Amino acid sequence: MTMTSFLEIALPQPIADAIVLVLVLIGAILCLSAAVGLLHFRDVPSRLHAATKPQVLGLVLICLAIAVAQRTIGGMLLGLLIVIPVILLQFATAPLSAHMVGRQAYRNGTVDHQGLIVDEYADSKTTPPAAG
Repeated sequence: MTMTSFLEIALPQPIADAIVLVLVLIGAILCLSAAVGLLHFRDVPSRLHAATKPQVLGLVLICLAIAVAQRTIGGMLLGLLIVIPVILLQFATAPLSAHMVGRQAYRNGTVDHQGLIVDEYADSKTTPPAAG
C-alpha cells in the first residue's frame, strides 16, 4: 500500500455523517451550557469558569467534526491542519482573557471575598502605575 492510496482511504458516508453529527451535537450542547452558565451564575469567577471551560471544549469538538467531514484520511489531515490554528488560538486566548477579567473584577470589588478560599491578590488591589 502506497502513501497515496493510504491517504485516499475513506470512511463510509453514513459512518462519517454519524460521527460528525455526534461531535457537532456535543459541541453545541457544551457551547449552550457555557451560555446558560453565564446567565445562571452570579459571581465573576463562576461565570468565567462557565464561559471558558465548556466553550473551548465545544469549539474543539466542532473543529474535529469539520475535519471528520472530509471523509478521506488525507482530507481529515488537511482539515486538522486548517483547524489546529483556531484551536491553539482558543487555548491561548480564553484563559488569558478570563484571567484579566477576573483580576479586574477583583480589583473593582465585584468578587465575593468571603467565598474565596485562597486570596493571593490581597496585597495587590491597586493597579500598577504603568498598567494604564
